[in-house]
Amino acid sequence: MSPFILYSDGDGNIFEDVSLYACGRSGWDAVPVESSEWILLPEGGSLYELPGRRGIGMDVETGEMRLCEKGWAVAAFIPPAHTGLYLSAYETGPDAPTLPLFCYTAAGWFNEKFYVPAVRIEQDIRQEARGYDATHILSGANHLLQSYPHNRLVKHLMENCCNTYHCPAARNLSLGRWECPVPVSPACNANCIGCISFQPQEETIHSTQDRLTFRPTAEEIVEFTVPHLQTAPYPIISFGQGCEGEPLLMWETIREAILEIRKHTSRGSININTNGSKPASVQALVDAGLNSIRVSMNSARKNIYEAYYRPNNYVFEDIVESLRVVKASGGWTSINYFVFPGMTDSEEEYEALRKMISETGLHMIQWRNFNIDPDWYLGKIGCTETGNAMGVQNLMELLREEFPGLKFGYFNPPSERIHGVFDRDYASSR
Repeated sequence: MSPFILYSDGDGNIFEDVSLYACGRSGWDAVPVESSEWILLPEGGSLYELPGRRGIGMDVETGEMRLCEKGWAVAAFIPPAHTGLYLSAYETGPDAPTLPLFCYTAAGWFNEKFYVPAVRIEQDIRQEARGYDATHILSGANHLLQSYPHNRLVKHLMENCCNTYHCPAARNLSLGRWECPVPVSPACNANCIGCISFQPQEETIHSTQDRLTFRPTAEEIVEFTVPHLQTAPYPIISFGQGCEGEPLLMWETIREAILEIRKHTSRGSININTNGSKPASVQALVDAGLNSIRVSMNSARKNIYEAYYRPNNYVFEDIVESLRVVKASGGWTSINYFVFPGMTDSEEEYEALRKMISETGLHMIQWRNFNIDPDWYLGKIGCTETGNAMGVQNLMELLREEFPGLKFGYFNPPSERIHGVFDRDYASSR
């Protein structure tokens, strides 16, 4: 199967060009995609027009790469639980605007259906589109707002995250299930190029959501997280969300909240999503009762990581140490790994990732699609050559072979899954 390339007419209409097969992008290069790597566009996925860009496809007769001149290039957003294997292949015109902070997976058309090169990396249906009923979400949000009328954090999560931005985690909270988001910090000690909650005014892109503007108290956190842990199926509470800065800057408040939470319930898992910049603070949280950590990174290479995160008062070695701290204390360790085909699967990155896994005893990789304009990103970090790429699927297979105990996924696992009593019972509960 070889899907045909897609193009947009600029008015919201998408067509196929049957003279060109769809290709993918790896690093800076357009490459053919194996037929086995295409899957149907998952439910909840969508298509984007890429203004100022012409798609690159393979001529069905000559086999040579050429531009589709009929309209603008098209890319796909693939929903959570799926990882893209190739980016959309296109040539960027001189006046093309910078793309917003979304993922741009290749897409094609075959037998009246849309296809994308991707894998389902996670069987959990936690954030599937069909699992959200708007009426129940609104009712649940209103119930939480009425139950905690003076809680600023509940107000932020329901009015901003759930009802305005349709954050999947906040919507799950409104429905009383699974992972509960707990943003805590309006400040950050990194200046990530693709930050989704803060962009300098001089930048050509905008943040996709507003950042938390206050510092919640431990009392506000405890008030609604304890009931969630006590009643939700397979419960997790997670400090560190896309609508905030770095939660470790509020580690004292988090520690106080954890200690108080555990006075009321031992049920569920307490997690932190973080840049891992303060190992000593991580140790303090583990001592208080933190169960798991997820450290975000675009690369296991120090130079690529620091070029993107632009850290203040910490270095790459600190995030590795934070993973070691949690593992040594018996906690669960994951990385939130931003997948950029052509860089993530380069030989240099593979060697660096192997080293980090071995040094930290990492439990899990969450293979996340990188929400960023590919050209803009590579330009910002000064990457003109991405090296030899082995393919994202090949990378995954090599890691599975070398580290058979390493888990792959997309979401923070509940304690039931971590301890091996998850899959059958959890699947039937949904």
